[in-house]
Amino acid sequence: METPQSKDPLHGITLQKIVETLVDYYGFDTLAELINIKCFTTNPSVKSSLTFLRKTDWARKKVEQLYIKTLPKFNR
Repeated sequence: METPQSKDPLHGITLQKIVETLVDYYGFDTLAELINIKCFTTNPSVKSSLTFLRKTDWARKKVEQLYIKTLPKFNR
């Protein structure tokens, strides 16, 4: 019997991969406009963003929601 595949679009994707993909696609300037959090507006880096997002549940959820919303654009 096969294990059913997860329907969660974030299954198997690390937070680091999410942030790097969004930064590559949008850049920090646009990310800061879309999600107004300090880790994207003041001296942004992937490392500092990951540190903040791992500690801040509400901010991580916003980043994950943007990633899910933008998924179809990544496949172009």
